[in-house]
Amino acid sequence: MSTASSASPSLPSQIQIQLPDGTIAKHPGDTTAMDIAKGISEGLARSVMAAEVSGKIVDANRPLGELAQDDSPMPLRLLTNRDSESLDVLRHSAAHVMARAVMRLYKGVSLAFGPTTSGGFYYDFDIPEKISEDDFPKIEAEIKKIIKEKEPFERFILDRDEARKLCNDLEQDLKVEHIETGLGDQPTVSFYRQGEFVDLCRGPHIPDAGKIKAIKLMSIAGAYWKGDASGRQLQRLYGTAFFDKKELAAYLERLEEARRRDHRVLGKQHGLFAINPEVGQGLCLWLPKGARVRSTLEDFLRKELLSRGYDPVYSPHIGRVELYETSGHFPYYRDSQFSPLFGSEAGGMIDAWTQRLEAGTLGKDDEEKLMEAAKVLGADIPDYKPSASNEEKRAVLHRWQSVHERYLVKPMNCPHHCHMFKAQPRSYRQLPLRLFEFGTVYRHEQTGELNGMLRVRGLTQDDAHIFCTAEQVEAEFKATIDLTKFVLEAVGLRDYRVQLSLRDPKSDKYVGSEENWTHAENALREVMQHSGLQFNEEQGEAAFYGPKADFMVRDCIGRSWQLGTVQLDYNLPERFKLEYTGTDNATHRPVMIHRAPFGSMERFTGMLIEHFAGAFPMWLSPEQVRVLPLSDKSIDYAVAVAKQFDEAGLKVTIDNNDGKVQAKIRNAQLDLVNYMAVVGPKEAEAGHVALRDRIEGDLGSMPIAEAIAKLTKETDERIVRQAVQGTVDGAAAVDSGATGHEY
Repeated sequence: MSTASSASPSLPSQIQIQLPDGTIAKHPGDTTAMDIAKGISEGLARSVMAAEVSGKIVDANRPLGELAQDDSPMPLRLLTNRDSESLDVLRHSAAHVMARAVMRLYKGVSLAFGPTTSGGFYYDFDIPEKISEDDFPKIEAEIKKIIKEKEPFERFILDRDEARKLCNDLEQDLKVEHIETGLGDQPTVSFYRQGEFVDLCRGPHIPDAGKIKAIKLMSIAGAYWKGDASGRQLQRLYGTAFFDKKELAAYLERLEEARRRDHRVLGKQHGLFAINPEVGQGLCLWLPKGARVRSTLEDFLRKELLSRGYDPVYSPHIGRVELYETSGHFPYYRDSQFSPLFGSEAGGMIDAWTQRLEAGTLGKDDEEKLMEAAKVLGADIPDYKPSASNEEKRAVLHRWQSVHERYLVKPMNCPHHCHMFKAQPRSYRQLPLRLFEFGTVYRHEQTGELNGMLRVRGLTQDDAHIFCTAEQVEAEFKATIDLTKFVLEAVGLRDYRVQLSLRDPKSDKYVGSEENWTHAENALREVMQHSGLQFNEEQGEAAFYGPKADFMVRDCIGRSWQLGTVQLDYNLPERFKLEYTGTDNATHRPVMIHRAPFGSMERFTGMLIEHFAGAFPMWLSPEQVRVLPLSDKSIDYAVAVAKQFDEAGLKVTIDNNDGKVQAKIRNAQLDLVNYMAVVGPKEAEAGHVALRDRIEGDLGSMPIAEAIAKLTKETDERIVRQAVQGTVDGAAAVDSGATGHEY
């Protein structure tokens, strides 16, 4: 088959290209980015992987005339293996190479999708034969053969009917279904060919497979076609790829380090938290040590918020469904919320029928039976007609639902805080009003997405909402940014960037007027520009009610975490009709700022466990000092010492188990206790303790008061080691179990 068809776009005879240095030159319409690279130098052409044309990443061998919108110059940037965008293109191409290898080795393979991920790529397959990790060597061997052939990735276009026929001829039924139902009214679609392998794909791709210098299969997992659990079950094969074998080796080492720091393993090993299926998947049980870490974080933040003019509040764990309908959380995010609770059996029936109506699974006969049943159960629905639209029918059912009390376990704290604002008349003199609570909310995350403390179904947000005037927005938003920076840096997280998350203008998932969104985004952008912080903008990442600034934090092994967030909201005050009396005695609408420096206590703590490898800095540690008596004869003195440490505000325990002190020291270090206070007859006689640092070892004998002063000073000043050094030391202690100097 030809690599082009009648669907191929006609090319202009001439185009204008503008290079990054501002140079503008005319070229034939079939000129490619690779042609331009070769015109500069053959060395550059060998390193080009793709191109950015007018902000869009495309194949280096794609005719640039296809991208011309008019006669104006098109900005062109050549992407080499040194550009971050090229790695994504490489991995997309590696996914195709992997799929090609799988199709060579297995019969009856039906291809789904093969996107890139933050660390690599995957491809979903429907294969009769089960793939296991034991099969990876033969698949990788086939991949290497394909790479060695250095065959190019060739793009071609077909119209919709031709595309459907091609995929049908190739016996790719999933692709046929996607063309028929997943591409809207798109008249043409693109394919890529590499040797005998042809795949429906938007691209872009690298020039040829030989550019892939390092590739590795990582894991195999189950998946569903288009993520629908009721759909066809698939096998998902994960891999990663790099331009350089050293980069792959470094990546694998980071993964190994991440495994050593896995908060689920360390959490169990050190008694920090547990998740028990008998309690519920995704519901975290904070064990005593983990609870101490959490309460320390909460106390630290609570004290800081009170000093900054915030007022504490509490809200219930459930609320009426109408509350979240007003806010927009229900039904927009119904799939990620638990089902409503009803005060009557009829209410549950109504909800189930409504869902069937919305899903289109309720036939006309069923509808008539539904409405007859509704009347029997007391529904006042005289305006129902079988010919009514689904929207009208939903309105009828909603009126029926509203007479029954419906409750949700709280998915968000914001609607409750809005009603706290409305609880009494407000004046401009009371603004800004800053309300905060550590509020637990609930999300019905899919079982396969749950991940220890990092992805849960019950999470406690360090939530606050600021209600202010439009004139106060800049100062208040800047203050929340400063607070988030302060909180992150207090726990040693200094490597972060800020992402300005904006709406996608093409999406309909956002609530509120165009005017409100434009106002909010412009105000937030202005605040960020004045803050002096480096930030980047990302469309489509805003909350459904407003833009936000997300803090993307890098941990000590280079992973990025989305933690603190600050959101600007003109919409919820409108939806809840919030008002205050201004200086002109007229009513005005306040602006609302949402902020959570930690994000959630579960995710933040899970991240800290991994960042510190379980070895928390002194001020945050759940066990700051452990008293180690040399023998039973010294237990009374150990108790007295521990009491003094405790009265000084230190978190202290006593190891009164049988055994030699060397074993107790080793156990304390494996438990990542910051300090050990060894006591025996000599220490008791002198009123001393022999203090040991978990990293530095023996610090010598000293009076109890001196030891307390040293430890409390370190706790109060939040000093231990520099954050990165502390995490490396912590990991070393986990791995080696080193005991330092013997006592």
